Amino acid sequence: MKIIIFGGTGDVGRALVNEAVERGEEVTVVARNAQRDTCLPDGIRRMDLDLLDTTIEELASLMAEHDVAISSLRPPAGHEALLVELSERLLQGARGSGSRLLLTGGAATLKLADGSGHTVLSAPGFLPDSVRPIAEACAAQDALLDDFPDVDWVCLRPAANLLIEPGRREYRLDTDSLVVDGAGQSRISYADFAMAMLDLMSAHDAPRRLTAGWA
Repeated sequence: MKIIIFGGTGDVGRALVNEAVERGEEVTVVARNAQRDTCLPDGIRRMDLDLLDTTIEELASLMAEHDVAISSLRPPAGHEALLVELSERLLQGARGSGSRLLLTGGAATLKLADGSGHTVLSAPGFLPDSVRPIAEACAAQDALLDDFPDVDWVCLRPAANLLIEPGRREYRLDTDSLVVDGAGQSRISYADFAMAMLDLMSAHDAPRRLTAGWA
């Protein structure tokens, strides 16, 4: 399968690239510095591209060359709100190309497991102030998706904590609530999140909004 990964040089993106390469997929990585990234594996196609300087028609043409497009975009600190604009451009590109688009979302809109009815973003004291800007951007990204009912998109949100740990090759999915383990913790490794994302490539009957975590 031919996969194009937007933002493939970030932590989630690299995990996605590694998982795709291990599966024998044909991978194109698009990022502003894809050519210079020394952490990406050999045997992939790299494209340096600024999505904000790329037309929707160009994005649609690029996406049409692949079977699946995946977004793992995360703007740098101080520019979190760009996530919405970048996601909108990819959704417009997918609309123009008819491509399946898998997006990395955030846990902001997921309900807590305590039965309070609060989400990660709305629960008092749940999030440190340092991550509220990206959480708010992820919530806005989630709302944006409803403007594209005609696009074949799926948004996968990670557990509350993404960990740099070896993958367990396991995960559990939910639709709108944090996945927690027996100790009440919501966690998953980058590797297992990538596994869950790539498993969705051919899951055409999957719900549009999902989350993955360790049970």
